[in-house]
Amino acid sequence: MAKTKTNTEDYLRMYKQMVRIRSFEDNANQLYLSAKMPGLTHMYSGEEAVAVGICEALTDDDRITSTHRGHGHCVAKGANFREMFCELLGKEEGYCRGKGGSMHIADQSHGNLGANAIVGGSMGIATGSALRAKLQGADDVTVCFFGDGATAQGLLYEVMNMAALWNLPVIYACENNGYSEYTKTEEIAAGSITARAEAFGIEAHQVDGQDVMAVNELTQKLVARARKGEGPFFMELMTYRYHGHHVGDINREYYRSKEEELDWKENRDPIIKFRGWLVEQGIASEGEIEVMNAEIKKDAEEAVEYALAAKYPAESEVDMHVFAD
Repeated sequence: MAKTKTNTEDYLRMYKQMVRIRSFEDNANQLYLSAKMPGLTHMYSGEEAVAVGICEALTDDDRITSTHRGHGHCVAKGANFREMFCELLGKEEGYCRGKGGSMHIADQSHGNLGANAIVGGSMGIATGSALRAKLQGADDVTVCFFGDGATAQGLLYEVMNMAALWNLPVIYACENNGYSEYTKTEEIAAGSITARAEAFGIEAHQVDGQDVMAVNELTQKLVARARKGEGPFFMELMTYRYHGHHVGDINREYYRSKEEELDWKENRDPIIKFRGWLVEQGIASEGEIEVMNAEIKKDAEEAVEYALAAKYPAESEVDMHVFAD
């Protein structure tokens, strides 16, 4: 792993953030399996190094847009467990007062402009955010998260063209987890994904999305350059989702093998890799890491119990918050 930071607190915070994402998803999955959560959700487990590596290079003033698989982005950008679980369960204290749910969760206080259930649906929002920053003379940067399947959306090419023409401070972050729903990426995307951005004159990079340090190092450099007006940029982050396309996608052998899943979990897990590096570097002992893991697990479980007991919004709110005032 490449070294990019020397502050022990920064390393430990990145580790904790990845564990927080994994813990949140483990609990969200159990809420679905126990029929306590309405609707479906899409697990981010396995991709934690992408969200954390990128968001650790951002400030609260920097913006992100997210996807239907967006819990990891939300946690990495600074969201709290209680408000997130309340949102998933449709409760009043949720970030969107229970009206957004899993696929439309947003946290404006930390610069998360929102998840989007439409594949590629946030690309225009992210580019608009970057245009706003340029027109206002602000120095914030916007990161647009999307999956490999979203590269088939025409909107991506429209906004990349605009961003390139106007040198907008936006980073297009393609989370290539190997599958577009139930189809292998190479079966839906001809040629190179990075070449799509390069066709517009956009500098593009491919990075190991299981290496949080590598992701963070690259993002820090690109964010600094974007602030100076050198954007836009494109990142293809090679990663993997451990669960199915959604929580109901349990029997997956018809499109990918158990052996493949096991290989990624045992040999390429981003949390295990970073944990090993922390111990090797003497930043934290195995015992200290176990304490951190236990504290995070407890926080998540307590947040779930809080959300289950929280109240729903009043029926009078049904037509509120639909349009801006």
